[in-house]
Amino acid sequence: MPSSLHQHSPDHAVADNSTASVKLGLLLTGIILIAATMRSPITAAGPIVDLIRADTGISHTMAGLLTSLPLLAFAAISPFAPQLAKRFGLEAALLTAIIIVTCGIALRFLPSVPALFAGTAILGCGIALSNVLLPSLIKRDFPLRVGLVTGLYSVSMNIWGAIASGISVPAAGFTSMGWHASLGMWAALSILALILWLPHVRNGRRGEVYVASRNTEKPVRLISSSLAWYITLFMGLQSLIFYSTITWLPEILSTQGFNPSSAGLMLSMMQMVSVPVTFVIPILAGRMKDQRVLTAITCTCLILGYAFLLSGISSLVTIGVVLAGIGGGASFGLVTMFFVLRTADARQAAGLSGMAQSFGYMLAAGGPLLFGLIHDWTHGWTIPLLLQVSLAIVLLITGIMASKNRLIGDS
Repeated sequence: MPSSLHQHSPDHAVADNSTASVKLGLLLTGIILIAATMRSPITAAGPIVDLIRADTGISHTMAGLLTSLPLLAFAAISPFAPQLAKRFGLEAALLTAIIIVTCGIALRFLPSVPALFAGTAILGCGIALSNVLLPSLIKRDFPLRVGLVTGLYSVSMNIWGAIASGISVPAAGFTSMGWHASLGMWAALSILALILWLPHVRNGRRGEVYVASRNTEKPVRLISSSLAWYITLFMGLQSLIFYSTITWLPEILSTQGFNPSSAGLMLSMMQMVSVPVTFVIPILAGRMKDQRVLTAITCTCLILGYAFLLSGISSLVTIGVVLAGIGGGASFGLVTMFFVLRTADARQAAGLSGMAQSFGYMLAAGGPLLFGLIHDWTHGWTIPLLLQVSLAIVLLITGIMASKNRLIGDS
């Protein structure tokens, strides 16, 4: 009998390995689909801001809220995400996030200005949960492939964000619902993510949120860590630059002679060129102990990109959009890796992610509003673009400090 068991055990081991591989593959598919819902509902609004303003009569400042509201929701909800996951499990918490996003998108489909802003705030709450919890899930379930999986989920975010920007204007003309259809159609993507994530909730590990810590010492107080604050500032500044751009770039380009469809396609191109960067940067960063060179290259792209946009010269503007896309994608890839590379375990990673996204998005939320307010005051985009260049320089300084080879809690 022992001999017989011994003969069959390799087959059982192969079967177990095969089952585990399938489960990880399905989990990866779920992560990629959740990531697809984390930018598209926001980036869909930028190219059709003019249509929304013309239909509703809202000001540039109020239009900026369509991007700032989700960021404020990110700031408000992010600190509570780790506790929610600890109580109900990562899988169930992420399912809740998808449901909230779907409800928010559906609300924006209604022909009502209050529903537009309420839906925008609600979907921001759902995305906030996903923003915080996905890095922790990746560190827990893909500890040896953190860079690769982070790159894949970043790519998914950027591809679908770019698609949303590119098709918003054409989609608004397809039906009598106009811009409501452009914003509401993304519920289909979140419903698909919801359906495909359900099996993971049934198989999830309630209460078992984090991998075991390698650090048995007293938990680090993140708020007293200078490194945690550098990462938080890097998170906030790169988000401020990105979300201000996706909100107002189409209008900036329209003042430089681009028609609405072309401006929307330029915004889509900016995000599309970031796709390979957001895939490669986490992998490169994961193989490097020190990311200061990557940070310097990233911020140089941003500085030059917005300087070229400021020039107003058509050929330089196009190059500027490309450089801004590369820099934006690289900076996002870097900060998501900082959550992993600068922490000792997944519990700490979730805590740092929550802190960085709470304070960081609170900072970022002011960008779209401030840019809209400055435009209403000056009737131009020169000062906002100068501000973008200045912010990119500060991002460089902050990023260099966050890129040094050390962990949260190191002396």
